[in-house]
This record gives sequence, C-alpha cells and structure tokens, in this order.
Amino acid sequence: MGKTFVEKIFGAPAGSIVFHKPDLILTHDNTSSIKNTFNKMGGTKVVDPDQLLVVLDHNAPPTEAKLATQYQTIRHFVEDQKVKKFYDVGSGICHQIMANHARPGMVIVGSDSHTSTAGAFNAMAAGIDRTESAGIWRRGETWFRVPETLKIVLHGKLKEGVYAKDVSLWIIGMIGSDGANYMSIEYHGEGVKTLSISERMTIANLASEMGAKNAVFPPDGVLAEFLGKEMNAGVWSDADAKYEKTIEINLDEIFPLVAAPHHVDNVKAVAEVKGVKIQQAMIGTCTNGRIDDLRIAAQILDGKTLPFGMQLLVAPASKEIYLQAIEEGIITKLMNAGAIILGSSCGPCLGTGQGIPADGTTVISTANRNFKGRMGNKDAQIYLASPACVALSALKGEITDPRANPGNEKFPFAKPQSVTVDIKPGDNRKMKGVWNYSDVDNLNTDQMFAGNLTYNVLSSDAPAILPHLFKGFDDQFAENVKAGDIIIAGDNFGCGSSREHPAVGLAHAEVKAVIVKSVNRIFYRSCINQGLLLIVSPEIVNAYHFGDTVTSDFTKGEIYINDKVFKTPPLPEKLMEIIRHKGLVNAIANG
Repeated sequence: MGKTFVEKIFGAPAGSIVFHKPDLILTHDNTSSIKNTFNKMGGTKVVDPDQLLVVLDHNAPPTEAKLATQYQTIRHFVEDQKVKKFYDVGSGICHQIMANHARPGMVIVGSDSHTSTAGAFNAMAAGIDRTESAGIWRRGETWFRVPETLKIVLHGKLKEGVYAKDVSLWIIGMIGSDGANYMSIEYHGEGVKTLSISERMTIANLASEMGAKNAVFPPDGVLAEFLGKEMNAGVWSDADAKYEKTIEINLDEIFPLVAAPHHVDNVKAVAEVKGVKIQQAMIGTCTNGRIDDLRIAAQILDGKTLPFGMQLLVAPASKEIYLQAIEEGIITKLMNAGAIILGSSCGPCLGTGQGIPADGTTVISTANRNFKGRMGNKDAQIYLASPACVALSALKGEITDPRANPGNEKFPFAKPQSVTVDIKPGDNRKMKGVWNYSDVDNLNTDQMFAGNLTYNVLSSDAPAILPHLFKGFDDQFAENVKAGDIIIAGDNFGCGSSREHPAVGLAHAEVKAVIVKSVNRIFYRSCINQGLLLIVSPEIVNAYHFGDTVTSDFTKGEIYINDKVFKTPPLPEKLMEIIRHKGLVNAIANG
C-alpha cells in the first residue's frame, strides 16, 4: 500500500511513535523561558546550533523594561551558542521569516502553534511547546506520533473578491475547530495550482485552528518558481496512499466569510453579518501580512478617507515586505487614508503590544484567532476576515462584502458551532475534589492563561503562573485548586496557542489528572512534558455528574465514578517514563 506524506517523512505508518531530528527548531520571544528550562535540564551547549531559528517578534519592540531585559538575555544566548539564524526586533514575524529557510522535505518544529505555515513549502512543520524545544536543544531530537491524514482536494478557481482566508474559514466552518485533531492535512487537486505561495501560507497557517498537526502542499511548479535554484524534488504522497478521510471542495463555490465572535469555527457568510458596526480593524499578522494582502488593502483605500474614530492598524509581516510596500507606494496610500502603520510584529494579534481595543469595541481582523480576550480585552468582539473585507469594512464603518456584486448567501454547513460558557461568580464548579467543566468545549489557552501575561510570567516560573490560572474563565479556580484535584472537561480541551503555562501551572498545583472528551494536540504534548496525566475518554466525561465521587488507580489504569470502573488506555512506555519522572525536565536531567 502507498504512503502518505508524513508516513514517508517519518518512515513509519500512521499511529507509530518515532524519534526524529528536526531540521529546524523555531523559537521567538519565548526563547528566554526556553533557555531557563534548558539550564534546568543540565544544558550548557545546544547540540546543534544550526537547528535553531530565533526571531524576536511577539513583543517587538518591547513594551516594558522586563521584556527588554529578556530580549537582551536572548541576544547574549544566541551569540554565546553561535546561532546564525537570528532575527532581531523589526526583522519580521517568525512564520514569515521561515520562508527564508523552509524547504521541501524538511522536518520543522516551533514553539508556536502556527509553525504549520511552513507546510506551504512542502515541509513537515508542527508546533510544540517550550519545554519540548529545550529538550531538542539538549538532545537534538524529539518524539512524534505519525498522524493519520486528511486529504483535501481543491477544484476550480476562486472568484473575484474571494481569497485564501475564505478557503480556510470554509474548511474550519465545515469540519469544526477540532475536525482535523492530530491529523496531517494534504492539499491536492487542480485548484492547488491556482494558489500562490502567499495564499498557501495563509491556508497552512490556519491548519492549527482545525486542530491539525500540520498541513502540506505539493512540491509543484508554483513552489519551484518561488524557490528557484533552491528547489529540490521534495516529498509527496503515493497515488494509492490510505487516508483517514477525503474532502472535495470547489473553490468557485466559496464566497466571502467571517469567523464571528468568539470562536474561529463560528463561520458565517459576510452577507449574514453585513452592516455590523465596527470601530477597529487590523491588517497583518502571520496569516495575512504579506505584500499581496497590503496591495489589496491599498487598492481599496487609495484616495479615500477612513471615517471618524476608525482605527485601522497595519502590520507588514516582515521588514522586506514593509520596504517593498514603501517602494510600491502602498504605505503612502494606506497612511493617507488614515491607517496606522505598525512595525513588523505580533503584538496586536495576541494583545501584548499596540492596538488593544477599548471596552465594547467590535474589531475586524485578518488574524487567526478571535477567542474572548485574544487581543487584550475580553470585553471586545473580534471578527476574522480577508484583507479585502477588513479594508472595505474599515472604510465603511461596518462589515461589508468586498465583491463588486455582493450576494445573499448563507454558510451552508449545519455543524453545531462552539458556544462560549461563562462561569459567573458564585457558580461553584468544584465538589469532592473534582472540577466539573464537562459542559465546556474548546476551553482554550487564552482562557486558561491570558495571552498578555505570556511574556511577563515565564513558563519556567511555575509558582508565578498559579495565581493566574483560568482567570477570566473561572475566577475561583486559582484560589481553590488543591493537590490531588481532578479536572473533567469537554471536547478540544486546550485549543489555541502553544502556550504551555496552563499545563505547567496545573502540574505545579499537583492536579492528579485531567479527563477530557478530546484534547488539542499541542496541549496534550505539554501535559506529557510536564508530567501531568491527561486522559481522553468521552465515556468517563459523559458518565460523570456533578457531585459524583471520582477515585483512581493509575497503576491498574482504572478510574472509578462512584462504584463503576472505567479502564484507561495505557500510554507508550517512553511517554510513561516522562510521567514517572514528573516531566521532561527531570527525565532529561536524570539521563
């Protein structure tokens, strides 16, 4: 039988656990925290400095002295370790910088969930957490579970006014934010040939919002033209490869879409939300900050003026793109229209830099996440859309269809969309040592630990994390969690960023186990790496009722709800070894 892309890359069938040395390890501002963890592992010199790609982008330039000091620590580290692939403040966003290094057939990991962007270059690219990054610095390799593969076949060509962002939102809305959980996505079909590398980067970037491990495009003529002499043969699946599932999509049937608050899979046709008033807009990020995105915005805004009070933030994805936009007159057109041009950084996207919205503000953005509080204010509403939709909506002051002849479509997929559960003060979720979030799906890392704290509180400082756990979601959790507690939750637990702070904090609090219906791939790895036992069992979650007594005997792989016993599947031995050592740091430090 033929092999899929990832089965060829790892030389093993889907479901296997393999160890592999990545070609590149991407880290960004979190390099400072990773260095601390590396030191705890007994590390002094990284195994292979050529593996490391370090980019300062998430708080660039730093917004306070503490962050600036971390940047200095990182500069000293890369100089001491002789890391050649280092990009300082202003160089660009790490996933755009990756375009200078990603090549067909590479294995790339990064301490950022959107590392999947590099799949546009026919690379196997997946997000990991900080602890695991430190482990690879120390040992040179890490473990991979070879994923099953989702084949997406694209037919036709996008119509005018419809963009790659709409393709991604179409797929996310169709399958849900966990519809490709732990899977590899391969893009096939004649429609792939109509997509530029920039468009492929947008689509691959949003693979993480479907729960996927990675997404990959073929090493075809479009990629060969982009890479020129640096192109090699690449890797691609066999014609008779076995797929977990195949989806067929006609690009010419897609129309402009948005992801409405507060979940990426809350997808609607622009026609369904047209007229919604907005006060702020953003064009940029690793998803849509490339030169073609800026050209589209400039074409729409050229010679026009934004309405009173409208804030349109524009952040080119890299210095090269910024310079090109200046040379083409794009920046002049955008500024004359009233746009605010920011440096090449991630700040506005996750709420760590400029552009935090006001209370009650509605924002439309080209970013990749719209969780509550994502841009730094939980009292704001965030819509996600294409650069054309964002630019025109900013100009009109309300969500507007970018097509010359707007339609009245409705998004055709009836899959139940994610619902935000708000836990009010006094809503007690703990009884008999069990925290009951069984009604909560898509509990994301922003809800577990706010994004704007990510670099003020390092993941290597576990005691400092604890007071902030679940704040804004369940304000009673941090003060009342005790050693031996169990957490029970719904589907897609830990979705969102690769932020490992929640797993670090829960492990430090000595939570006994987390039992969920399903889990985000990176969060699962984080739990393993922190020695935190996470059990995926819809049967247990569905059987639990608030007030039930939950006990366990993990040596036998058994969990009891009252008197009923449930068997839990065993972890592979190498992963159990990490659990027994109470985390990867101890496992590596102890040899």
